[in-house]
Amino acid sequence: MTPAAMTGPDPVTATGLLRRAAAWRGGGALVLLAAVALFPLVFTNALVTTIGVDTLIFVAAAAAWNIFSGYSGYISLGHAVFFGSGAYTVGIAARDWQLTGNSVFALLPLAAVVAAVVAVPFGLVALRVRRHTFVVVTIAVFFIFQLMAFNFSFTGGTTGVSSPFLAWNPGTYNDPFYYLALAIGVGTVGLSWLIRGSRFGLQLRAIRDDEDRARGLGVRTMRVKLAAFVISAFVTGLLGGLWFYFISQVLPQSGFDPQFDLSVALIAFFGGLGTVSGPVLGALVLIPAQQYLTEQFTNDYLSQIVLGSLFLGVILLLPRGVIPTSSEKITSWRARRSGRLAAAGAAGGAAAGAAGREDPR
Repeated sequence: MTPAAMTGPDPVTATGLLRRAAAWRGGGALVLLAAVALFPLVFTNALVTTIGVDTLIFVAAAAAWNIFSGYSGYISLGHAVFFGSGAYTVGIAARDWQLTGNSVFALLPLAAVVAAVVAVPFGLVALRVRRHTFVVVTIAVFFIFQLMAFNFSFTGGTTGVSSPFLAWNPGTYNDPFYYLALAIGVGTVGLSWLIRGSRFGLQLRAIRDDEDRARGLGVRTMRVKLAAFVISAFVTGLLGGLWFYFISQVLPQSGFDPQFDLSVALIAFFGGLGTVSGPVLGALVLIPAQQYLTEQFTNDYLSQIVLGSLFLGVILLLPRGVIPTSSEKITSWRARRSGRLAAAGAAGGAAAGAAGREDPR
């Protein structure tokens, strides 16, 4: 057996394969981004572009949710608190400050800041408990905020808050929202990628794997969890403000909607919890499907039942998500293929050696 066969795969070849895989991923991301950017120019139907805006909002929302829940392992079912807070912030501010026209979009950063501020006391209370209890606490806080929206006078109660009129061309009305959502989505996915590769992301994943051990190794777990929670809330509040202008109204049951929390969790689990591209894949597949189900079922509760059943099926059948499961299958297939090639090469070498020994010359 040759030394190369004894030492395993050629390092140069392995490095080349890694570079090729990275190039394919980068090229695929660029192609996808170009296709998404051209989407409203090719498909001009208002219904189609509306689905496109909703999909991009959930791409960003799921990526933001994944920055906290996917990397830390603390599953939040209360992110609608930040989404609704952002929506109500821009709605109340635009109403009370009498803002009109495009100037209302200057309030979007305010929506993000308010959601981040809300996340601080929320996180200080909820993150003191362990993961299973944390889920219950987030649900309880969510219902508190929904009840406040129903009962406070400045939120408009059951009538909600309406957005200022935007005098845009009806034929391209959705396009500005689409490209704003695209910019936020690209920025959030990029932020998720940076966090995952950083020391901060490593600390979050250490907390996910074993929080007590991470604390013993010097990770300030409460500070790290709270920072990720606030970052996630900041982006979610920004999206809530954008969604408010797109829908033109926010009501307690729509701003603080439990289906929002279920959707972002399902998207992340479906694509791959704790991965960068998982929430993107999940949103691109599930949100158009959800919109289709909503149109098919006149009773909205039926679509929620189907969505909940799908969530349960993903948890049971694809607990790690589509992307991690697919990656494992591809890696396993490559390993088996490499093993067969190596075995064939070894058998060929042995046969050649035997023939050489039998050569009468």
